[in-house]
Amino acid sequence: MMIEVLPDERRRYRSVDFNNLKFGKLFSDHMLEMHYKDGAWGEPMIKPYGTIEIHPSMHALHYGQAIFEGMKAYYINEHTISVFRPHAHFERLTHSCRRMCMPEIPESVFLNGIEQLMKLDYRWVPKTFGHALYIRPLMVASQEYIAAVESNEYKFFIMTSPVAAYYDSGFQPVKLTTSENFVRAVSGGTGAAKAAGNYGGSFLPAKRAKERGFTQVLWLDAKEGKFVEEVGTMNIFFKIGDTLVTPDLDGAILPGVIRRSVIQIAKDWGVDVQERPISIDEVIAEYDRGNLMEVFGSGTAAVIAPVGLIDHKKKELRFDMENIGPFAKKMYQEITGIQYGKMEDRHGWNKNVSVGDS
Repeated sequence: MMIEVLPDERRRYRSVDFNNLKFGKLFSDHMLEMHYKDGAWGEPMIKPYGTIEIHPSMHALHYGQAIFEGMKAYYINEHTISVFRPHAHFERLTHSCRRMCMPEIPESVFLNGIEQLMKLDYRWVPKTFGHALYIRPLMVASQEYIAAVESNEYKFFIMTSPVAAYYDSGFQPVKLTTSENFVRAVSGGTGAAKAAGNYGGSFLPAKRAKERGFTQVLWLDAKEGKFVEEVGTMNIFFKIGDTLVTPDLDGAILPGVIRRSVIQIAKDWGVDVQERPISIDEVIAEYDRGNLMEVFGSGTAAVIAPVGLIDHKKKELRFDMENIGPFAKKMYQEITGIQYGKMEDRHGWNKNVSVGDS
C-alpha cells in the first residue's frame, strides 16, 4: 500500500471546532483510493483528501452502478481508536458488490486501509461522547462508457468525517409517517444492498414527510402496502409486551449492522426476539391494546433512535416525545458502552487501533 502523508503544517484538524460538528459536512486529511482495470485491482494508495477527476461519460453517472458503506470509529483514549464491527461491514459491502455486479474488494485492503487511515488521522476522532469518526467506503463504476451494461473499470475510496448526532434533534424521539404513494424497495430488487440509487429514490417522499412535520418515512412493503420494512436510514424494532419484534430480512430490507447487534444483545439478555413479518395493522392493534411498549430505530448513523410518533392514514400512535423508553435507553447504553470501550466487548466486535506514540 502506497501512503502519501500530508505534511503536519497542512493538516486541518487544528482549525476544526469539534464542539459544533454537523453530520457529513467535514472530511479528514487523508483518503484511500484504488482502481480496478483489466480484471484486477491495482495497488491501493492513501493520499491527501481532495478532488477527483471524472469525465461526463463516467458509467456511474448514467447507470447508477455505485455502492457504499457507513461505519464508525470511536475515541477510547489518547493511544487507542476503536472501529466498530469492521468485519460485518465488509461482509455487507461484499454482498452489495455481488448484487450490483461489481468486483469484490480484498478484505485485507478494506481492513488495513481503515487501520492506516486511523493511524494517520486519529486526531480527527472526536473525544465527546455521542460523537465519532464516520468512515465511508465508496465504489463507483468509472469506465468512460455509455452503454447499459456493467462497467469494466471501478474506483474505490475510503474517506472519513468527524460527526455529531445524525438527527438535528439529537437523541429526541423521532416522528415517522407511512407513505401511500411511494415504496423503497421490493424483494428481488436492490433493497438489501447499500446501493446509492436506493437513497436517491427516497429523497422525494422523505422531503414531503419533512414538510408535514415528520422526521422520516416508515416504509411498507411494495406488494401489499401493509407490512413494515424499515425507516429511511434505520431498521425498526417494536417492543410488544416482553417480546422484541423486527421485520425479517426478505430481500427488500437492508441488513443493518446495528440491527444485528441489537438482536444479539437482546438475546444475551434473555429477551424473546422475533424476526418476522409485522403488518402496520398489527402494530396499530397492539398499540390500541396497550401492548406496544416502545418503538425505536437502529442504524450506524443514529445508533438507536427512539420513536415518539407513528402516523398511518391519519391514525396517530403517540409515545413519549420527550424521553427515550427504558428498553431503547438500555440498548443504547450497551451498544455505545461497547463502542467507546466502557463495557465488555463479549463478542469481539471492536477493532482497536493503536495510534499516536503508542
